[in-house]
Amino acid sequence: MKNVDRRKWLKTIGLAGGFALTGGLEALAFESSQQQKITSLIKLSSNENPYGPSKRVREAILNNFDNACRYPFGMLRELVEMIAEKEGVSKDHIVVTGGSTEGLKAAGLTYGLDGGELIAADPTFQSMLRYAENFGAHVHRVPVDEHMQHDLEAMAKRVTSKTRLIFICNPNNPTGTLLDKNLLKDFITSIDDKAVVFSDEAYYDFITEPDYPSMVELVKEGRNVIVSKTFSKVFGLAGLRIGYLIARPDIATRLKNTVMANTNVLAIQAAKEALQDDEFYKFSIAKTSEAKAIIYDTLNGLGLEHVKSHTNFVFFKTGRHIDELIQDMKKENVLIGRPFPPFYDWARISTGKIDEVQHFGKSLKKVLG
Repeated sequence: MKNVDRRKWLKTIGLAGGFALTGGLEALAFESSQQQKITSLIKLSSNENPYGPSKRVREAILNNFDNACRYPFGMLRELVEMIAEKEGVSKDHIVVTGGSTEGLKAAGLTYGLDGGELIAADPTFQSMLRYAENFGAHVHRVPVDEHMQHDLEAMAKRVTSKTRLIFICNPNNPTGTLLDKNLLKDFITSIDDKAVVFSDEAYYDFITEPDYPSMVELVKEGRNVIVSKTFSKVFGLAGLRIGYLIARPDIATRLKNTVMANTNVLAIQAAKEALQDDEFYKFSIAKTSEAKAIIYDTLNGLGLEHVKSHTNFVFFKTGRHIDELIQDMKKENVLIGRPFPPFYDWARISTGKIDEVQHFGKSLKKVLG
């Protein structure tokens, strides 16, 4: 989906009270066709989009099986051009990866080798950090503040001559928090001459603030910034493993040298079709908003503290150890998120289909009494 004015676009999809309840008949029919009777474990643990891939994407995959015997490089060029147009950059800014996780690991390897130092919030998404540590990097994990936000001031104080990369997951996983756009931009522009800043925007599509910018805008200015995006979340392609990085061409070239797995023909064709399927894109965001509202109602009814989410999951305080809650919820056929130390009495619940989050609500009420 091409970048458009977010205020105008959010109004058109009717998040304030429209798309999921009125109109969007084809999308609602699609949801109906996806419904399954709850007879096994409901997976609300990995922030996946259970509605994907879309019908159009499924057809694209089926229509390209004959090309599965071919190497993907030629087909990749067209996808790179589409992504470059979407992001408003030239194609030499784009690095396509096997899911954004591979992009995170490639960056962790690039900047963490030979004792490089990385700085990140704690808790946050760990793939880059743990991978870098495997190759000798030192990671400074800075606790989030009392609002579950990145403590940018404390992170800035950790910068030394050995710091090579600062990782910012925004919106953050697992807290779901979103940094103030002005504070974030000021932080990056004041510090990217000392270290590269990596902005993980896996959940950017779920942000409802209409004027919230992607840090791709700083990439366009030639800053030392890398942005990662993925087809796993709003597009529902997590199992196909395809994502991408946007960076200044010289940085992109360095990152390409550490990419290993790449992606595949079917994932490329799926991503190309997903970028053009605006109806499913809007549908996914609307259903995520609807599911979060149900989760919020459940948590409010139980008097459980939770964080306003800008993602497709909600982080909430349970008052009991997460390991126990995971086991008790599993007995009710619901899988919830793993532990996120040091918040052992908090839980992360992903949005699923409407009947699934309703079942989660009933189960949580039962488990917590």
